[in-house]
Amino acid sequence: MAQTLFEKIWDSHIVVKKDSGPTLIYIDRHMIHEVTSPQAFDGLRMNNRKVRRPDLTIATMDHNVPTNNRSLPIVDQTSSIQIKTLEKNCKDFGIHLFDINSPEQGIVHVIGPQLGITLPGTTIVCGDSHTSTQGAFGALAFGIGTSEVEHVFASQTLWLEKPKPFEITVRGKRKNPFAVTAKDIILSIIKNIGTGGGTGTVIEYRGEGIEDLSMEQRMTVCNMSIEAGARAGLIAPDEKTFDYLRGRKYTPKNYEELVDDWRENLKTDTNAKFAKSFTLNIDDIAPQVSWGTNPGMTCDVTENVPDPEEFAKGDSNQERGAQKALEYMDLEAGTPITDIKIDRVFIGSCTNARLEDLIEASKVVKGQKVSPNVRAMVVPGSQMVKIQAEKMGLDKIFIDANFEWRESGCSMCLGMNPDILSPGERCASTSNRNFEGRQGVGGRTHLVSPVMAAAAAISGHFVDVRKLDLK
Repeated sequence: MAQTLFEKIWDSHIVVKKDSGPTLIYIDRHMIHEVTSPQAFDGLRMNNRKVRRPDLTIATMDHNVPTNNRSLPIVDQTSSIQIKTLEKNCKDFGIHLFDINSPEQGIVHVIGPQLGITLPGTTIVCGDSHTSTQGAFGALAFGIGTSEVEHVFASQTLWLEKPKPFEITVRGKRKNPFAVTAKDIILSIIKNIGTGGGTGTVIEYRGEGIEDLSMEQRMTVCNMSIEAGARAGLIAPDEKTFDYLRGRKYTPKNYEELVDDWRENLKTDTNAKFAKSFTLNIDDIAPQVSWGTNPGMTCDVTENVPDPEEFAKGDSNQERGAQKALEYMDLEAGTPITDIKIDRVFIGSCTNARLEDLIEASKVVKGQKVSPNVRAMVVPGSQMVKIQAEKMGLDKIFIDANFEWRESGCSMCLGMNPDILSPGERCASTSNRNFEGRQGVGGRTHLVSPVMAAAAAISGHFVDVRKLDLK
């Protein structure tokens, strides 16, 4: 029987299958960080249990770590306690930790692929919703809750309801890949299908528009599958995937044998059936800017902030949501997106803080200065990214333009560390979520690509990057 890629991975990991209800699935990799693991470790201790496979459990600290001077003590007590607790838990249970001083520390979804821990055809979980990032490698990767973290600790398995496969096809190749980025592709998808469009599904991204993307760009697309309501997102592995992972620190010794198997088996069969399908033409995509308080409230940079009634298309709940969003964002319907002035710029997060993201943003910034009305910062996704970027001189480009160049971490993506917005501040952000207070109480977030964020930092407002005259 013909199967989708998701169904093949699912079936190959079944431990117990019932006639109805959830299925017990084996987990190949369990990634943890300081925020969602403490209660799970406490549960193990209370029940006198060990971590079943500490060798398949990988830890880092990312959400709470300061991104400024790391030689100083962590001032925030909650952050300090969570970081120290993770250090103790990993030591007690024999788990490898990429700690705050490790050259391999970084955002959990960034370091997994960089280190070769992420592999095609595997199941990967983490107590963090954006684990779906690693679906870019043809892995079934998804976020789990704290009680599920404990279950995986104890058994290396998880009871799961089987999602349905959802096919999203992007037709055509980008004529201007600098300006129309992977971030614009995924924001366009969410704008079209809605934040609940993928509920109950695993999305497989297909088509020439996806195949054309680099691995780092594919990670951006899969990262935001959760913002479309999906359980996970994945892309079939190809030669780009295999080349990316070859020679990484934790790549298996029998890698080439694995590649032969992946090349043959990790793809959707020709006649496989999807529960849902959606197609987007690449020529219909422009640089995107979110205007509201969820990623579905997004429009082209050339458009105006929509009228709530127009946006809702007859849905009263959507209309009320749009009205509330405009009030929170302090925007008026009909305002050109390019007239929106900003106070802050954040280039970072597990969505857009990889080396390619920083390279592209630096092309906009080089030889320019940040607007005097804007405070801008760049936060690499890992120490490995930071070191690579500094070898290329990217840090100097950003610093010369008056950007702050930081250490790696989640930073302003979620306001769980000192990098936050003040009430009323408006930010052009390369992160993935823009709900009320996400980047700080009263902060207003506009989701954009790295090049759009960089251009906004220089201009002090949103601009259409397709019109930039870059030297």
